[in-house]
Amino acid sequence: MGFFVGTDVGGTFTDMWIAEKGGRVRIVKSPTTADVMGGVLDCARQAAQDLGLSFPEFCSRIERFGHGTTVGLNALLTGASARTAVITTAGFGDTLEIGRMRRQTAGLTELEVCDWLLHNRHAPLVAREFVLEVDERINAGGRVVKPLDDAAARAVLGSLRGRGIEALAVCTLWACVNPRHELRLKQLAEEELPGVFVTLSHEISPVVGEYARMCTAVANAVLGPIAGRYLGKLESELRGAGMKVPILMMTSAGGVLPTEAIGDRPAVAIFSGPAGGVMGSIATGAQREHRNILAVDIGGTSFDVGVIVNGKPMMRSSIELAGADISVPSIDVASIGAGGGSIASVSFGDLTVGPRSAGSMPGPACYGRGGVEPTSTDADLVLGVLDPDYFIGGRMKLDLAKARTAIEEHVARPLGLDVMSAAWGMREVLDNKMADLLRQVTVERGHDPRDFVLFANGGAGPSHAWVLARELGLDGFVVPAAATVQSAFGTANSHLGVTATKPVYVRVAGGAVPEDGELAQLTDSMRAALAETRDALTMAMADELRFDTTLAIRYRGQAHHLDVEASFNDMNSVFDEAAYAQVVQRFQAGYEELFGRGAGSASAGFEILSVRVIGRGALPEPGLVHDGQPIVQAGSRMVVFDDPNQPVLSAIYRTTQPPAGERLQGPCIIEYPGQSVIVPPGAVAQADSYGNLEVSFQ
Repeated sequence: MGFFVGTDVGGTFTDMWIAEKGGRVRIVKSPTTADVMGGVLDCARQAAQDLGLSFPEFCSRIERFGHGTTVGLNALLTGASARTAVITTAGFGDTLEIGRMRRQTAGLTELEVCDWLLHNRHAPLVAREFVLEVDERINAGGRVVKPLDDAAARAVLGSLRGRGIEALAVCTLWACVNPRHELRLKQLAEEELPGVFVTLSHEISPVVGEYARMCTAVANAVLGPIAGRYLGKLESELRGAGMKVPILMMTSAGGVLPTEAIGDRPAVAIFSGPAGGVMGSIATGAQREHRNILAVDIGGTSFDVGVIVNGKPMMRSSIELAGADISVPSIDVASIGAGGGSIASVSFGDLTVGPRSAGSMPGPACYGRGGVEPTSTDADLVLGVLDPDYFIGGRMKLDLAKARTAIEEHVARPLGLDVMSAAWGMREVLDNKMADLLRQVTVERGHDPRDFVLFANGGAGPSHAWVLARELGLDGFVVPAAATVQSAFGTANSHLGVTATKPVYVRVAGGAVPEDGELAQLTDSMRAALAETRDALTMAMADELRFDTTLAIRYRGQAHHLDVEASFNDMNSVFDEAAYAQVVQRFQAGYEELFGRGAGSASAGFEILSVRVIGRGALPEPGLVHDGQPIVQAGSRMVVFDDPNQPVLSAIYRTTQPPAGERLQGPCIIEYPGQSVIVPPGAVAQADSYGNLEVSFQ
């Protein structure tokens, strides 16, 4: 039998989802290792052992290997990236420092912007001493105003020799319109700095605005040597053990691509882990015919939320990360530092939980690996949510005494509380932080959360979902069959995805329509982007191609835009006045949905900034057979729900996958290997034919 494998490397655990072709599903988890790759290989070896195979036998039978990782994300956040230099147009060397006059606050929330101690906490991705200028200039129309002087450029590049440069980002003015000088600089760099990883801004981010292009080019450059080495080594190890298929890497936009296709563009996969979770939720939603979904994922380090509307994930055109605006298309995943490893502390009488995390090493105090600070996992253990003898299906034993000691010393004593009340307070603080984020991505964006179904993913998601659903006014939640490894499930079940962006600039006065030449320019740009994605998918031998086209539109004079769907899905489509009117109508409706009725200003006119096409091609999917496993009762224990002074006796059940139709009455806890589903008093849990569990409040 062949195997479909999906993997995801998180901050605490590395997950693997394995489906036998036409057969059963298996889930494996292993602590994430410092070199990242070790956790993936440990999972593969454990899977082979569980299947009764040798490691080479297992690898040789893999028919698909999907992968998501936080390697790039963590490298940017920690600064553990490649030593990089930047080459730009003379006079624009301070672009990274100046930004959009708000670089020092990029990525901060509305509340954080008011805290001046948080401003400028991230230095530019490249220090000013490594940003060099070359004398050249291309204007907005693409005309060469000042030719590039090869000799002068060689001298600038030569000055970088001996300075330990591993990567180079090239970003010249208006290269998105005419890339001639950037292409020549790459040729010169390969001659003057052999072996250095080179990124050109017009290739990684062909958008108007040199700051966004430079940030994106720099982010790609600093990740290039790291991601390239990691993916190359992982694929080499697996192929050496017998795997014959390429690794399919999840991109931030929600599709998978062979590593060779994105080896020089690691920035497109910065958010591959969270994107995999959202794509996994879309696949689960299709099973249950849910099209509006709140996909929440609570892991060891973060709480991630993706919003799925009408079967499609909400997208964004840039990522604000480490003080930089990185312009790559991405599934819109909102995150905060809240998870099982979130550390609780008391300062001046205030209890905070997160964003600091204990990670996997030393981990929560109850792990017994040297951690002494209390975490959310320690609180759950004290409150009865977790079984100390059945963590990750019994593969890890938790130390209740150490959890109580940590909470007593760091929370209970400073606040004058008993240990149980302190643990309950930790959970209340964390749950309210997560509920606030859910309101931000729904209510504050014009969505009624009651129109959505909450999908609880991640190792800790199913144990917090009942509180979050109640806070949002929902009548229940769903725990997907692969919830504890939903991101890994998503990487194994997503189709190929390619994104192409073309810069345009069309400015239309209020009440007017674009001129014929402007409409022709938009049509040509859309066809070019369609052709680019179609050719890439055809080369990858994908089937059932489909395309989604969007335009970046804003009111004239504004600094920010919305991505608006355009009905332009094949090479015979034409963007005419009727199509323009339709797109503008959608833009205004979306704008007022976000900012309130009457917030629009059609009389100001509109600006169209770019064209984007996301192409997807079908890949073979595992034909899953769900037979379920019997649910067995494993006793009962006292669990705290709403009152730390009144724990409730709750039945404890165990399963790996509940059989279809199984129905359980709360209060109870259903323990899976890797997660615990809390069914509060008065609620009912029922399994469907795919092994997904729906918890309904009564």
